[in-house]
Amino acid sequence: MNIRRILLLAVLISLVSVPALAGEKFLYGRPDLAATIAGTNEFVPGETTALTVVIENRGLNEVKIVQPAIITRDDLPNTAKMVRVTIDPEDAPFSVKTDTQMVGDIPGGASTQAAFSVTFENDAAPGVYTVPLSLEYTYLSYAEQFGLDTMKYTYTTRQVDLPLQVRVASDLSIDVIDIRTDSLNVGTEGYLTLQVRHTGHEQAGAAVVRIAQDQSSPLAPTDSSVYVGSFGPGEVVECTFKVAVSRTAGEQVYPLNVFVEYKDETGSPATSGTEKIGVKVGGKIDFSVVSEAATLSPGDQDVITVTYKNTGAAMVHSAQARLSAVDPFSSSDDTAFLGDLGPGETATAVFEVSVDSGATVKTYGLDSEIRYRDALDNSQISDTMKVRVQVVPRSSSAAFLTNPLVISLIVVLLAGIGYYVVKRRTGT
Repeated sequence: MNIRRILLLAVLISLVSVPALAGEKFLYGRPDLAATIAGTNEFVPGETTALTVVIENRGLNEVKIVQPAIITRDDLPNTAKMVRVTIDPEDAPFSVKTDTQMVGDIPGGASTQAAFSVTFENDAAPGVYTVPLSLEYTYLSYAEQFGLDTMKYTYTTRQVDLPLQVRVASDLSIDVIDIRTDSLNVGTEGYLTLQVRHTGHEQAGAAVVRIAQDQSSPLAPTDSSVYVGSFGPGEVVECTFKVAVSRTAGEQVYPLNVFVEYKDETGSPATSGTEKIGVKVGGKIDFSVVSEAATLSPGDQDVITVTYKNTGAAMVHSAQARLSAVDPFSSSDDTAFLGDLGPGETATAVFEVSVDSGATVKTYGLDSEIRYRDALDNSQISDTMKVRVQVVPRSSSAAFLTNPLVISLIVVLLAGIGYYVVKRRTGT
């Protein structure tokens, strides 16, 4: 019995000796937000980039009370809750493609970031622009305790506008105002002439206008740069380039990139923005055989005439036709000079062709091609064409005269006649 009383007394003593848990509350605290641009705040006209803003909460809780009867608050008064961030460019020369950003809660002494996609105008004037950053948040402005187990929270929503300094740098931006081509056709090399205007604000030095192939475009520059030297705002320069066109291209407009490399006002290397232009490519240079099929008989050796037509879209120079003779044909003269041919013009070639005496009677197609020089004096070869040759049976008279037996009889007859004439003249 005494043991039970001792145990009960020990429990009661332990309960009395446990200290009461104390609660805490803060007075006079509230959020204090500041914002800066992460990294550089200098941008160039025409640039699309991510403008990242760092938002810092400098708010402090200055007075803290700790008492056993106080219920600890769920939120601190210096915490900015449910922060919303908005950038309004106003008169600044850029547009914002990102809507208002939700960045959540920012406790006192902490920071977070919000990123916005912005595009600066191509003709943005250099200078410093002040852009308002709007921050909307909620914070615990008052907490009232009822008894030892009830709290009532009062939250306040606030909006603050903070200035951001955005600097637009001087730059060289371009506008291609005229595009001309000369002899630029599918499968050839031609000239491309551009007029380029400086639409920026920076005086460029040692400027070089360049063109570059656009991804898988069939336009490939072979002479891609023109030095223009000093290039000031508003000036226009004319540049001529050589461009090759793939044989797989078609008659249409293809993209090409244009930009300028230069020295800026500090003498440092710089590059303008790239302008994509469309370049019209003319049709393919092509030929066709427009003459009728030549006619030969087995065993013949004769000349055939073939008429070629320039069915393409450009002039060709020093054209030469070649005929590929294959069994049962052969040729000792298989090349013919055609000269210069403009679109739609024709020229006739003469070839000497032999036909094997055992040739099958039918229509054959002999391969032919034309080698020529384009407008830039590059040697080119046309696609292969077919020249039709009909092998036909000999006529009955021709067959009779070419029969070996008949030829032998004629030879014997002519020999006899010759012998008779000689005998008459000699009188023997």
